[in-house]
Amino acid sequence: MANVLHIVVCAGMAPDPLQTLEPTTGPNGPGIKNEMVLPAVLDPWAASALYEAASLAAKNPGSKVWLVSLGPKAKLQQVMMTVAQKVGFELVPVDGPIGGFPDAHATAAALADAIEAIPGLDRARLLVFGGWESATRGAGVTLQLVGERLGIVDQFQGVDQITLREDGSFEVLERVEGGKHQVSVCAGAPAVLGWATGNLPEPRNNPQVGMANMRTIMPALQKAKSVALEANGLKYVAVNLPRQQRETRVEKNLSAEEIAREIVEWIEKDNR
Repeated sequence: MANVLHIVVCAGMAPDPLQTLEPTTGPNGPGIKNEMVLPAVLDPWAASALYEAASLAAKNPGSKVWLVSLGPKAKLQQVMMTVAQKVGFELVPVDGPIGGFPDAHATAAALADAIEAIPGLDRARLLVFGGWESATRGAGVTLQLVGERLGIVDQFQGVDQITLREDGSFEVLERVEGGKHQVSVCAGAPAVLGWATGNLPEPRNNPQVGMANMRTIMPALQKAKSVALEANGLKYVAVNLPRQQRETRVEKNLSAEEIAREIVEWIEKDNR
């Protein structure tokens, strides 16, 4: 039973990538125009983490996977109708605002509180999975902040593979520059792993898995705790789409520093 794992996957939602997104500023701050009516998907980075978690749990009998997700209940229900058919998990929903503008610290606090409230969770067997990046905001710190709030100091980012050993320790491949991997060995749980794309394909839809998941997903959504994410001093002056502009110039002798300086000057001129 040494390799029984409790894996918690933190996953947000993102608008379907085929949709045209238009930022807007409303009474509650910046957001996406008509965001609540846009079809949503599970964040692709976090989806990779979920598939890796399910695969790891299947290889270690007795292990369990929880999916902790923050968003409006109506949107969570829509996304879960699809995700539930991929792999087995228990949903831990948090009813809160969607989108890429809430502060990462407030988001991490809500997720950490939800994880700590999971009944029967064994911290000695706990692995917290999530996306290394995000399709909504890409803050790059939310998962790390969740780990810090849970008191987990062993954290790995840009993970492509985890290999569990008989003694409970595991080997991790993390992406580094130059298309290479850094190989690390962790003595065991608890740990936080921010996944890149991993090595697994998207699982095929399985209606039987979906029906089994939905038996617990619907009651969980009805009991989802509501949270209000504080801005924590974060303020957006304005949000708008990048201006489309193409100015092509061929240069053969510019240094990297000169190219960078010109790009900065162009950005500053565009924002005046």
